[in-house]
Amino acid sequence: MVSVVFSAAIGGIYAQIINVEADVSDGLPVFNMVGYLSSEVKEAKDRVRTSIRNSGFLLKPKHITVNLSPANIRKTGTGFDLPVAVSILAAYELLPQELLDESLIVGELSLEGSIKRITGILPIVLMAKEKGFKRVIVPRDNALEGAVVSGIDVVGIDSVGELFSIISKGEELPVTETVEVVLSDEKVYPEDFSEVSGQFMARRAVEIAVSGMHNIILSGPPGAGKTMIAKRIPTVMPMLTFDESMELSRIYSIAGLLDEERYILTARPFCAPHHTATVPSLIGGGGKAAPGAVSLSHNGVLFLDELPEFGRDTIEALRQPLEDRKVNISRMNASYTYPAGFMLVASMNPCPCGFYPDRTKCTCTPQSIERYKHRISRPILDRIDIFVNVEKTEFRDICDRNRGEDSKTIRARIEKVRQIELKRYEKEKIRFNSQLSGSMVDKYCVLNEKCLRIMEKAYETLDLSARGYHRILKVARTIADMDGADDIEEEHLREAIGYRGFM
Repeated sequence: MVSVVFSAAIGGIYAQIINVEADVSDGLPVFNMVGYLSSEVKEAKDRVRTSIRNSGFLLKPKHITVNLSPANIRKTGTGFDLPVAVSILAAYELLPQELLDESLIVGELSLEGSIKRITGILPIVLMAKEKGFKRVIVPRDNALEGAVVSGIDVVGIDSVGELFSIISKGEELPVTETVEVVLSDEKVYPEDFSEVSGQFMARRAVEIAVSGMHNIILSGPPGAGKTMIAKRIPTVMPMLTFDESMELSRIYSIAGLLDEERYILTARPFCAPHHTATVPSLIGGGGKAAPGAVSLSHNGVLFLDELPEFGRDTIEALRQPLEDRKVNISRMNASYTYPAGFMLVASMNPCPCGFYPDRTKCTCTPQSIERYKHRISRPILDRIDIFVNVEKTEFRDICDRNRGEDSKTIRARIEKVRQIELKRYEKEKIRFNSQLSGSMVDKYCVLNEKCLRIMEKAYETLDLSARGYHRILKVARTIADMDGADDIEEEHLREAIGYRGFM
């Protein structure tokens, strides 16, 4: 008899239906699996055979063939164990095929018959809902992750024996109650902007950057507070929308970073890889084409501390994600695309020793300073919106108990700007000013005659590229939004131009 069970394979952040077909016939007692399988899927036949036996099933020796189709998609991971076992039991007529026609099944099996958690449940459940399945049968440990999707039954099962017992007795499947996603801005952070002494210019630049999700570089001497300021950026980030949360949770689900305690992301991520990070760890890749730090920072912050200390190849690999807000990873058998809509925050010293241009402290030669600066190429610098100097903190600022506004106050202002952007771009496929395309810049960043003359002079003086010109306009649009202005005025444009002067 032939049975068909529906399962799923992950490609990028999306899932695709895989048909698991099992044929049981007379002949030499052999268990074959075909269908363009990776090594861990090929090994499934040993896990499945042992798991079925240890679950109390004594199957007659038959010729068993399992096919995973379509055959042109490479199947990877251990999530096919359970659907293979179920398809075999259905082929032996131990499970009803009618129930399986409306179900999508995934899960890894242990040798004793228990079902273990897998990665990528969220995109699988979302795909199953889109394709019209009635239910998804998943490991119990993955049930809460899948239950954030409403409109489809998510059934959490502990073992093959439990599944067989429920179905054979005609009992109702244990459907997990839908989890209501609550996006709150009440998260408690151990850091706060009130701890930052002085640095009013840097604080202003960071508020602008976060309001429009603009890329920013903080430059200054050691101990000035660059890292301290950067680590407090998450405390003023605007709340995630539901769609942003689901996008981000898909990525973390595929990366295996969700668990029973954190089954969905409700706060913007802050990723800070070490400067020894490799290109695959930053951009994504490896044997399984896993998402890298740029994708794990999607809708959040990627912080690169001491940017010039990163490998040149690593820094240059940021070109595409900074421009396209996505990463394409090509392999011989497939191509994967991951979102990478992050806000880049980087810090750097002005020279190797860190004290230039203070020649009373700086011991660097002009040649070493130039070499240090040239570690970051012009194309990368051209993709940065805001450059700000973080000066050494004055003693009086350190001693001042009224150092400045706290994160809650700053965040409230940023949320107002965020609502302006959401309303303005509700018919566009963007959410922040930094995401404006060339045609959108022409539409939403209109300059009057006086501003055009200022911009023309800046274009020649600063030797701007077309990309640099557009980035200034985007920052000016954000500054205007912070002032509640409908149009970009002279003061908004001049301030935006000022943040390119440190380049």
